[in-house]
Amino acid sequence: MLGSWEITTLKGPRRWTHYALYAIIDVFSRFVVGWTLADCESFRLAHALIKTTCHRQGIRPDQLVIHSDRGSPMTSTPVVQLLNDLREERSFTRPYTSNDNPYPEAQFKTMKYRPTYPRRFGPLEDAKAWANGFCQW
Repeated sequence: MLGSWEITTLKGPRRWTHYALYAIIDVFSRFVVGWTLADCESFRLAHALIKTTCHRQGIRPDQLVIHSDRGSPMTSTPVVQLLNDLREERSFTRPYTSNDNPYPEAQFKTMKYRPTYPRRFGPLEDAKAWANGFCQW
């Protein structure tokens, strides 16, 4: 499987609050194969998402190539170590290139330009329910 993953922010209920939506997309089908939503970005969440997604999708070692930008959760030691343990290949965007991860970026833009996209989300549970509907395409 060739996957690409990214993190985007969703505005929270009050000013200066936001949620982090993590998504892993299959590059060929553009299907969201794994996602999670949290109130902060964390390498621990990224680690758990990749591990859970591989398990749920039945991805065995040496079957996954995963692409991402060079954000801190993507290049963190625990995530790199997990991918090494799973014998997965990593692919990163070129340095200082803002548009080199097009599939998740396009998915998030589509999500944010939908007429039903709220200006702000309420509690985390409400945002998760909305994201669940979006990520189940």
